[in-house]
Amino acid sequence: MYIIDQESKTPLHIQLYNEIKKKIINNHTTGNKLHSIRKVSSMYNLSRNTVESAYSQLVAEGYIESYPKSGYVVTDTTRMHENTKQPQIITPTQKSEEYLYDFFPSRMDRSSFPLKIWKRLFTKVIDDTIDYGAFLCGQGELGLRTEIAKYITQFRDVKCQPSQIIITNGFADSMGLVAKIVKNDYQTLAIENPGYHLAQKIFDSFGYKIKKVALDKNGLRLDALKKSQAKLVYLTPSHQYPTGVTIPIAHRLKLLEWAKEENGLIIEDDYHSELKYQTRPIPSLQGLNNDDRVVFLGTFSKLLSPSIRISYMVLPNHLLPSYQQHYDSNIPKVSLMMQKTLEHFMSEGHWEKHVRKTRTLNRRKHNLMKKALIERLQDTMKIESQGGGLAIYINPTVDFDWDLLKQLAQENSIKLYFATQRSGGDWEAIQMGFGGIKESELENAIEAFSKIWEKCIL
Repeated sequence: MYIIDQESKTPLHIQLYNEIKKKIINNHTTGNKLHSIRKVSSMYNLSRNTVESAYSQLVAEGYIESYPKSGYVVTDTTRMHENTKQPQIITPTQKSEEYLYDFFPSRMDRSSFPLKIWKRLFTKVIDDTIDYGAFLCGQGELGLRTEIAKYITQFRDVKCQPSQIIITNGFADSMGLVAKIVKNDYQTLAIENPGYHLAQKIFDSFGYKIKKVALDKNGLRLDALKKSQAKLVYLTPSHQYPTGVTIPIAHRLKLLEWAKEENGLIIEDDYHSELKYQTRPIPSLQGLNNDDRVVFLGTFSKLLSPSIRISYMVLPNHLLPSYQQHYDSNIPKVSLMMQKTLEHFMSEGHWEKHVRKTRTLNRRKHNLMKKALIERLQDTMKIESQGGGLAIYINPTVDFDWDLLKQLAQENSIKLYFATQRSGGDWEAIQMGFGGIKESELENAIEAFSKIWEKCIL
């Protein structure tokens, strides 16, 4: 007996389908014959079309089979009994630990995002001129690539055309794409030591051998790079991560000469290049190169927002055919609306204004934190890296209990970060990030930090 509610909002054929399926799973055995469509229609006062729709769905899902002149027969249901109970949907609760002060070294202040302008531009670009039925260009929208080309040519001295730019979904996406494109030509990657851990993890996941190359006051040591015998190298030349070293022009030229002689390739990560507070932004390594030996990586995460997930890369001309033959060239990485909004944000001059405003804000924060650290910690602390980015790196100059520092920080709701956690190697420093802390709270944050610092001095 099937229960059919003529007053229910659930369509009749769905009700009948569910009732028959339940009976098949719980009561019927293989080979049992169902009532004919005519009989079910008569018994439950349903139209033939309603019964036929229910039976057709059961046939499509394999619960029954239809045989000419024999009707509908139940299929093998022995395994169905094991999987009939639907699992309960459990909504996980996201517990993020709240801290009084979080010194994350790469975070922007929430209020720094130009929300009003972004919302206005987003509304502006969502109109009937966009073909929402079309597939996007996998390389990125030409309008956005053109605006990026104009900007990095003028402000980063990059030599490129829009045809060389690929829009990606963040740094990891850019690095993964490079790893795929050059895999046939290079099998070993040289990276800075200490250096950005994520770059190593990405290339390692693609089967590359990793060679860690030591640094000196000029950045990556060229003699150590040659000794590694790697022909592919990842660099952060304008603001080395994590030491903050800037590769001088003479050393940059030597690296380019090495790439030319060895038929090598340099991956230039333009990390924090625009956040320089004591000097002008350093021109790109790529702009010095005339031999197509540099892949240039840029991002909007550090100055605009990491949440919008828009980065880009500039490929040398000789790598474009390899990219275009790769399946990734057909897969857009960023939504059309985000690309169009950013395109207008740049073309209307908002991006350049935002860069200047963000640099000015973080210069003030940087100087305020530096002053507070020197005043509070005095000669018990030395600054390892400062003058750029979103953090100042410090170390104790006295005997110090590092484990106690971590313990007291946790007990006092202060979140600290350490260089070795994100870069590996033996170079250690405390990363005192100021970007995500409000300017009005910085002095109080350093005062709270100094109190636990003092207790760790031996």
